[in-house]
Amino acid sequence: MKILHQDKREGKIKVRIDNLDDLWHLKNVINPEDIVSAVTFRREETQRDKIRSERGEKKRMRLDIEVEKVEFHEFTDRLRILGVIIEGPQDHGSYHTLNLTEGDELTIIKEWKEHELERLKEAVDRSEEPLITFVALEEDESTIAIMRQYGVKDMATLSPNRGGKMYDSEKMSREEFFEEIVKKLETIIEPGEPLVILGPGFTKEDFFEYCKRNHSELVDNAEVVPAGEGGMTGVNEVIRKGKERGTLDGQRMSFESEKVEELLREIKSDGAYSYGMENVKEAVKIGAVDTLLILDVKVRDEEGEMLMQKTEELGGEVVVISSTHEGGEKLEALGGVGALLRYKIE
Repeated sequence: MKILHQDKREGKIKVRIDNLDDLWHLKNVINPEDIVSAVTFRREETQRDKIRSERGEKKRMRLDIEVEKVEFHEFTDRLRILGVIIEGPQDHGSYHTLNLTEGDELTIIKEWKEHELERLKEAVDRSEEPLITFVALEEDESTIAIMRQYGVKDMATLSPNRGGKMYDSEKMSREEFFEEIVKKLETIIEPGEPLVILGPGFTKEDFFEYCKRNHSELVDNAEVVPAGEGGMTGVNEVIRKGKERGTLDGQRMSFESEKVEELLREIKSDGAYSYGMENVKEAVKIGAVDTLLILDVKVRDEEGEMLMQKTEELGGEVVVISSTHEGGEKLEALGGVGALLRYKIE
């Protein structure tokens, strides 16, 4: 993401969307009643069109809308912002949906909160970071996934068993299987980008050695990591232990997952923890919260806003956890809010 213009007095920030992660960040800072301005397409209807029940041609125009709903569509790579048109060449008071994707620019006008400005800063700071790709390997299956800032995206699952009736009894050789994985990887990552090869047993080491012999540029920045299982289960296991891995250290999703795991360890050992909205509110009230963990969907709630504000006022740290990865799912099971405390309380 790039910030193109900022007017603190008017609460106006203009940004350019550079990647899919930016859409997720924007989804978490744009709220109902905010004003969003962007170039869009809308049908221009003349009086004749209305009489004939015909729809006019779509024309490019800039519209300002007052936001009612924001949706992040990961699989279509779009951010949809629905609201009422308050400024533009036509249809004031009518509903319109802005469909935003990579390369688009938009202006947001609102009363900015500190955690929202921090999220924009993070999006800008991380915009140049390369994506991390995972290859989870077992003898009879390989899963390729990409870690984005908001979660892990499953890109492909490959098997050495050839599909189709005529191949029922035919199986690829190990080298053929490895070559199929390489071909898929070459469509996803550039040479030298971070790659984590993981799984149980020795298949992961064999694949790494095969790549070193035949496609060395693909594993210039690769790390081989043990995991109890393959597939997405193995990928999530490695991400949970991100601080132990040089490649994952400092990555947002790995950081969030580690914070949730730290909370779970405190709960298991009956240490300094709190979870659930009412319990955490009490802990914040007495100044016991060192780190507040709050699910992104709770950030928009009035209770969530007050909790974050009070935590920061009392010197605590606030970590917003994405609901789209395993760590977020675990926090959701605890009520969507948890806290690491400065000291143990009843």
